[in-house]
Amino acid sequence: MNAVPNSEARGTLSAGLRLYISRQSGGPARYLLEQSVTGLAGWVPTIAGIALRALLYRLILKMDGLAAVEKGVRLRHTRNIRLGKGSYLDERVYLHACPKGIVIGPRTLVMYGSVLHVYNFRNIPHSGIWIGQDSLIGEYNVLRGQGGITIGNRVYTSPMVQLLAVNHLFDDADRPFVDQGITARGICIEDDVWIGAGAIVTDGVRIGKGAVVAAGAVVSRDIPPHTVVAGIPARVVREIGKDPRPSRDAQVYF
Repeated sequence: MNAVPNSEARGTLSAGLRLYISRQSGGPARYLLEQSVTGLAGWVPTIAGIALRALLYRLILKMDGLAAVEKGVRLRHTRNIRLGKGSYLDERVYLHACPKGIVIGPRTLVMYGSVLHVYNFRNIPHSGIWIGQDSLIGEYNVLRGQGGITIGNRVYTSPMVQLLAVNHLFDDADRPFVDQGITARGICIEDDVWIGAGAIVTDGVRIGKGAVVAAGAVVSRDIPPHTVVAGIPARVVREIGKDPRPSRDAQVYF
């Protein structure tokens, strides 16, 4: 058996490498730069590592002032990532900003294990993820921004929330769903929204200012401002400020 790969095998390997790099970065030179910087600084623990990354990561992504990036954060297509002043990326966060951007506003926190993924290779014009200021993306959230996700200020998402701005078509029974294309209308979450643990927001939804989404709800239609929604599919169960029932029965701490 000939141990030397033939020209066809070499061509396949070369094409595979080019495809892999294009999915990870803007090209070979950019890929080497990003991998060198993250390989040098990405693993360093404690406050020393945060300080080192605050300096070196400016070489590969945009920072508006100081931002804190913990060890073990995975970053792809970093030239399309912007971190606001005082923003924070916890350990095992994954940002994939291809080809449109991910913008994380000032003082916004992205917590442990969350995935923010644009991953647009279909030339969808409005793809991307934009998060305002003073917001919190809880642990193990998944944000898929092919259709564009816009999140306002002071928005809190609890653990395990999914925001899915993309959907497969499957109406043709004679073709696999993977051959039928996708829709990607986008998701908009206005200011001061709280989304409970395990809730799912599907493509094409707008959640109005000050709304609350109960834990485990599946939101498949627009939510009016200052309402509480719950269930599968999510429905309005209360209007905030109009229902005399209190939302709490325990001590409140500020």
